[in-house]
Amino acid sequence: MEFSTIAEWTFFEEVPIPQDVVSFLAQNEQPYAAFKTFRDTAIFTSKRLIVRDSQGLTGKKVEIYSLPYSAINMWSTENAGKLIDVNAEVELWTRAGHIKIKLGKKVDVHRIDTLIANAVLNH
Repeated sequence: MEFSTIAEWTFFEEVPIPQDVVSFLAQNEQPYAAFKTFRDTAIFTSKRLIVRDSQGLTGKKVEIYSLPYSAINMWSTENAGKLIDVNAEVELWTRAGHIKIKLGKKVDVHRIDTLIANAVLNH
């Protein structure tokens, strides 16, 4: 199936949760895991997936995407398969549209699948 993708990110590796993320969390929202993206970080919390995207030459301008788990209708995960295909992928179908997440070789696709499953199904 081909769908128009509204956003595409790459997660390179799991990293410690950034301390400054606490300043924009909702009441009773807890950060669970963070992943390095091309220029910033993606954070799985108890309520949503937050992707911070530093922009511009200095990286001081930051765009923040917030995807509440309640907006996810369906997801799929695909492992890397053969040696030639080094990236695993996650696809999210949401009320806003289709989101694709590529996973670098240091990210365990099963870890991502478990984070999403726990968040969406327990929400």
